[in-house]
Amino acid sequence: MSISINAMASMMNTGADAVTENKADSLKSALSGVDSAASEAELLQVCKDFESYFVEEILKEVKKNLLPEDEDEKKDQSLAALTDFHMDTAIELMADHVVDEIGESFTQQLYEQMKRNYGIE
Repeated sequence: MSISINAMASMMNTGADAVTENKADSLKSALSGVDSAASEAELLQVCKDFESYFVEEILKEVKKNLLPEDEDEKKDQSLAALTDFHMDTAIELMADHVVDEIGESFTQQLYEQMKRNYGIE
């Protein structure tokens, strides 16, 4: 039984898409679980996770727009899938780092707004 490299690349792309969907779904469920009974620490973590996801999506769009259009056509499909997989991981880590280092003001504003909206003391 042999599996072609292109089939493996396709499986990796499908897996990466599933990871993004799962992350978005878990973020939605975390946000929908916020109510007046939530602790301040839980609310702050949800805000930070949202900001990290938001920055991650922006970085992915920037990466997509920076690559020349003909660049994708030159790549071997298996190499492209592997590169994309590792690039997505690097972007996720970079987004977390950006939020930790310089994202405090947005996180704090979102946190304060949600505290007011949900009446969390």
